[in-house]
Amino acid sequence: MFKKILKSMDYYILFTYLILVAFGLIMVYSASWPLAYRNDLPADYFYVKQIKNALVSVVFLALFAFFPYRFYQKNKFLMPMMIVSVFLLVLVFFVGHTANNAQSWFRIGGVSIQPAEFVKISMIIYLSAIYAKKQPYIDDFNRGVLPPIFFLAFICFLILIQPDFGTSFIIFLTSCCIIICSGMRLRTILKLIGLGLLLIGIFAIILMILPEDIRSKIITDNRMGRLMSFTNPFEYADTVGHQLVNSYYAIGSGGLFGQGLGQGVQKLGYLPEAHTDFIISVIAEELGVFGVLLAVGGIFFMIFRMIIVGMKTKNSFGSLLCYGTASLLGIQAFINLGGATGLIPITGVTLPFISYGGSSLMVLSILVGIVMNVSMLNNYQRKFGPGAETEQIPQKKKRIRTKKPRLSS
Repeated sequence: MFKKILKSMDYYILFTYLILVAFGLIMVYSASWPLAYRNDLPADYFYVKQIKNALVSVVFLALFAFFPYRFYQKNKFLMPMMIVSVFLLVLVFFVGHTANNAQSWFRIGGVSIQPAEFVKISMIIYLSAIYAKKQPYIDDFNRGVLPPIFFLAFICFLILIQPDFGTSFIIFLTSCCIIICSGMRLRTILKLIGLGLLLIGIFAIILMILPEDIRSKIITDNRMGRLMSFTNPFEYADTVGHQLVNSYYAIGSGGLFGQGLGQGVQKLGYLPEAHTDFIISVIAEELGVFGVLLAVGGIFFMIFRMIIVGMKTKNSFGSLLCYGTASLLGIQAFINLGGATGLIPITGVTLPFISYGGSSLMVLSILVGIVMNVSMLNNYQRKFGPGAETEQIPQKKKRIRTKKPRLSS
């Protein structure tokens, strides 16, 4: 039985994941040692912490890869998960730690945990489960569409007022992708777009009537500065455009083959957040186009593979889990790369699997594990027959009553 399961594992996703995490560890060390040195820390301080994060993440991936994904669709799991998610998002306002002008973190024994990151998992599972259950009446706007949308808006609002625009935007766009893939008709989707524009208008009005002290926490000078630097970063090179301008210098100096691993200059105090938000700039400077292709190509290969798994999955819930995870990876990667290259305003989002950060890596690893479980079940059924599902998820036996045939005289 165990050998059959191993033969059914999606090694394309697994090996790509391991390569990206290993590559990320190398680049975290290269990008972070100057920051550690400036703060009188060991040169490998961030590298060692990221190794610990990676080991925990690999364990999470293995656990979720072998755990039956259909369990998450059950109400006894789904409802407590969402209640805990809301509770943590509210609790962070009272006991949360503030970093980068956002009260988004819990500090537990020297370890920082960002609850909004883990809400990405719960929202993907929640929306996938809800819309899978609503397939018989998926185009009924009042019964099939609206209830999850209002809950999504509430979750995004709680994250926005932390304030964490990047994570809220990622969850919103990922949820939109799940909704589009759920099988709704175009007419229903157009109604949702209209509703979304209405909610954005309502949020803007609420934002305008909020007290000045609360509004200033959401629309900070730093965020306005990012918008200004996005339009013309070199005009603000000494202030708010400092990050983007130095990112340009790093990317432009890398060329085809780069300056050499560890030989980058911009990380030496010129490029803030070199090991997190702008790690792609360090990769471009030190390893050139080939290094960027390795990072970006690996991420988008995983996205492509997850979409293929979703298309092959006959179960609606499993398909939506795959599409949701693929959407999350693609959106987060685009926002990170777009911010580092000036295509979109900087939002402080990490590059999946590669940037420094424990919460982000653990969340993505859990989701990859869930997709691997979906793929594993598909492969098992295809190779060893349809009985795989009943072997993985024990089903209750139903008593079938049969009528005794009457004897004709």
